Amino acid sequence: MEDYSDNISEMTINTRSFGIRVADTEEGRNRASMLINKMYAWRGYAGTHRLEDNPNQITLSAFDGGEVIGTVTLGVDSPVGILADEVFKDHIDVFRARGAKVCEISKLAFDPTVRSKFALGSLFHILYIYAHHIYQCTDAFIEINPRHRRYYEHMLGFRTQSGVRINPRVDAPAHLLWLSLDFMGAEIERLGGVHDDAGTERSLYPYFFSKREEAGIADRLLSIG
Repeated sequence: MEDYSDNISEMTINTRSFGIRVADTEEGRNRASMLINKMYAWRGYAGTHRLEDNPNQITLSAFDGGEVIGTVTLGVDSPVGILADEVFKDHIDVFRARGAKVCEISKLAFDPTVRSKFALGSLFHILYIYAHHIYQCTDAFIEINPRHRRYYEHMLGFRTQSGVRINPRVDAPAHLLWLSLDFMGAEIERLGGVHDDAGTERSLYPYFFSKREEAGIADRLLSIG
């Protein structure tokens, strides 16, 4: 039986068990890279994408049993910057000049056959815990194809910061989107864990953890360094 003791979180939804883990081994990064390349190719994006061992990045993977069904990477600002600087540095520097500690969300891939808002919400919430609690980031950016922009605005509260530019890493058009982590924390406080009583709320936040669960996960991650 496979050992899932390294799961950050576990959930069972309609008899399916999902776990979130850090892809901090060569095997873990390779498995996440395979999903990224599969999903990027399906969307028509160019290039071969490989996750590297980088001290300024952390990659999370969602598992259904032993299969990787989703992955996302958090990049934290450093003297070498973040990936989005290649195309949107002028916009990001405005936030740096205000004293913001910026981070970026990149290499997001999720198996479209797994339609679980719980798994996707959990993945984003743990990314938030790392960004806010572990790295004390204040503002997050993401580069998004124009056809997906509305999803991130409506589901997570991102705001568009730029017109369309070409992202050479995928040879495709992209907007730069921004999200205040203070806003994200407030939405988690308001809606996290209320999926059974969300009313007309259509964002992803009801499928996040509650603030009590968030505090427990953050304490656990801080304790293990």
